[in-house]
Amino acid sequence: MKITIDTHSGFCWGVVRTVKIAEEQLERTRAQRNVFVLGHIIHNPKEIERLEAKGLKTISVDEFPQIANSGAKVIIRAHGEPPSTYRAAWEQGIELIDATCPVVTKLQERVRKFYDQDYQIVIFGKKDHAEVLGVRGVVRDECVVVKSVDEALEGVDVSRKTVLFSQTTMDRPTFYAIRDALKERIDELVVDSMEEIATEFHAKDTICGQVSGRENLLTEYARTNDVIVFVAGRASSNGKVLYNVAKAANPRTYFVEDASELEAAWFDGVESVGISGATSTPQWYMEEVAAAIEHLATATA
Repeated sequence: MKITIDTHSGFCWGVVRTVKIAEEQLERTRAQRNVFVLGHIIHNPKEIERLEAKGLKTISVDEFPQIANSGAKVIIRAHGEPPSTYRAAWEQGIELIDATCPVVTKLQERVRKFYDQDYQIVIFGKKDHAEVLGVRGVVRDECVVVKSVDEALEGVDVSRKTVLFSQTTMDRPTFYAIRDALKERIDELVVDSMEEIATEFHAKDTICGQVSGRENLLTEYARTNDVIVFVAGRASSNGKVLYNVAKAANPRTYFVEDASELEAAWFDGVESVGISGATSTPQWYMEEVAAAIEHLATATA
């Protein structure tokens, strides 16, 4: 049985940057062990465990008073934070290390621009996802967050000029379906400073290219293997999106967060197994899953 790891899978550059910042801070303050991160640094429990073993501690904003004026360093993870977090840190004398993904920073800036121009802000995403919480904070929670066409049609005021954004890790087909559904109902023409002529309804495709750009490559990879094992944290939004892409291309696609979830029956009579993962899945853990599959195959041969 041939086992390969998808060469296009694993950490996106934004996650690589965040993890590198965390490791550098941990190395510099090894003796003090005073490096914290706001929420899980990425949505992958294996990588979280690895960094915790190096001394990284997870904290919430509510716990800021416990480390106030202590010399603690708190990392803002790739998902970003609302303005209120920065104010709270300043008030408590806490040093922030901003590791927000530049793609997310750009999203926040673009949302703020349209909000300041009195546009209705519609966000395709998960209301309580860390990234969306940050965006909601930028607009004082004056926005509509939707996950489907039905939610958009129910929640959006079609009489207002509107801009549609997306959480960076959502799927593009649903984004376009929401765009098209709303476009039928919000159709007055205006002149926009960014475009010569635009409709009163704008749709800004802010889905991360590191996610959407993998879809065609993953589809091809899934089709060229008998079985696909997709490795990701269950809390990973882009993991769900990419898993569904692989599953659509190859029905024999299985989702695992931990190698202990592998089942020998998946590999009976199989000649090729492909392993892929989310943009928050570390390469080292996909290699461990590959070794576990090889062990299972050997044990049942």
